[in-house]
Amino acid sequence: MTTPSAPPTPTTPTTRDARRCHHSAVNPFHSAHYFSPDYAQQFAALGFEDHNAAYLVGRAAAMGAVGAGAVAAAFYNFSHGMISRHLPAAWTVASPDQVLATRLRVADTTLRRLLGDEVIASPELAEAAGLALRAAEGCTRHARTLYAAHADLPVPEEPHLAYWHAATLLREHRGDGHLAALLAAGLDPVEALVSHTATGKGMSTRWLLSTRGWSQDDLDAAAARLRGRGLLGPEGELTEAGVRLRAELEDRTDELDLAPYAHLGAEGVARLTELGQGFALRLVTAGAFPAGLLGKD
Repeated sequence: MTTPSAPPTPTTPTTRDARRCHHSAVNPFHSAHYFSPDYAQQFAALGFEDHNAAYLVGRAAAMGAVGAGAVAAAFYNFSHGMISRHLPAAWTVASPDQVLATRLRVADTTLRRLLGDEVIASPELAEAAGLALRAAEGCTRHARTLYAAHADLPVPEEPHLAYWHAATLLREHRGDGHLAALLAAGLDPVEALVSHTATGKGMSTRWLLSTRGWSQDDLDAAAARLRGRGLLGPEGELTEAGVRLRAELEDRTDELDLAPYAHLGAEGVARLTELGQGFALRLVTAGAFPAGLLGKD
């Protein structure tokens, strides 16, 4: 009598596989709602007409009615001065539970509008949700404030919202790890922003000034500090050392973020990437993200 063999163990994806999945499939699905007119409209109806206030409460609500200090720590690259203009006073306008319910409605209406009914009801979207939720099982809570707070929220029943929820967990898990890498590299919040913008892949200066609460003087001072460390050139370009540091940051972030993708396995990561890229392309084509969001200007 032969003994049945054990099922094969999923092979572990590379850190580059995990990065590609996050950047091209997971993060776009999570972040599209922030730029949706639905976000501004529904949060204004809730009492938040200032878009920065709406963003802050929407992302922070999973942590409860926290103050400016906790949000500055968890968000890292936002000005504490700007945050304190809105928090904790914002929680007298709406409770965290009301904010979370509004945010989920925004995700629902945004995804339905941009993807269309056929995609929303597709088996591929349900499959992506299952894969992303499976990956999120491999995330860890310790020292990951935003991930841990969102991990305590219930998983929505509808597949498109379940995928959005899982994408949010994976995005915040990676983000929390990235903050640890920034601290280890000795980059303060503004230096992190300026050096990322200098790569050409970060948020543009115009968007930094309108959303992060820093002034042009703050950005200029950070650039001067980076030049003093030999990381930035005279025209604001990354030096060879700066390029190397930013690459090391991403590599370390990849290492800290590998667990959920290793849990899913290489085949699952490849399938999630394939599916998620298709949805992300539809979102981009439908105008989910504004022009000029990324780049150096």
